Amino acid sequence: MKETRYSGACGLEWAGYHWQMLPEKALFWEEERALLIADAHLGKVTHFRKAGMGVPPAATRQNWERLESLLAQWQPREVIFLGDLFHSEMNSEWLLLKQFMAAHSAVKFHLVLGNHDIFPKAAYRQSGLLCHPEPYWRQGLALAHHPPEASESPTLCGHLHPGVMLHGRGKQRMRLPCFYWEEREGILPAFGAFTGLHTLPVKTRSCVYAVAEHQLVAVHQGLATKAT
Repeated sequence: MKETRYSGACGLEWAGYHWQMLPEKALFWEEERALLIADAHLGKVTHFRKAGMGVPPAATRQNWERLESLLAQWQPREVIFLGDLFHSEMNSEWLLLKQFMAAHSAVKFHLVLGNHDIFPKAAYRQSGLLCHPEPYWRQGLALAHHPPEASESPTLCGHLHPGVMLHGRGKQRMRLPCFYWEEREGILPAFGAFTGLHTLPVKTRSCVYAVAEHQLVAVHQGLATKAT
């Protein structure tokens, strides 16, 4: 794995392809001009607000603003959602998603089905989403929602909402979302706001990049990582 850095993003060579990890918690595949997003959980904030919980509506706006910004900046040909696109039952945000995709009709939108993607298949077809059971194979890579039990082929996935714990000299602790890489597995951070984190152990060979505010921080670079 080779690393390159430039404004706002961190570029890696992994599994023979070039990737840009983005501080918006998305991944850009350079060769395919595809934007990969895991665990957007759209509709989750609206779901909890309908249930009477005091979740600020700004969390909903963050999701859509980041999506718009990513498409404007990276101009992808495709967007591939790695599962858990929508959190629960349909609500007003489903209409926003359809309007968003219609406004970007030149972009193909794919969904690798995850455990929260429970709508009738007809609803996905009518929205314009191209749905795939996991794994969805592209250029020899397995694109999935759930991490595989054994990674015989390079796999990109989500589901875990990976986080890493940072420790300061004064015993401060901070947990941040992260990109988590092994030689044959890459786990993307959860894109959606209000999604929570699951702390993963930093292994000897793993490569971990924390997502801080508007930047990426290399927390650990394992044996497979070479800086350029």
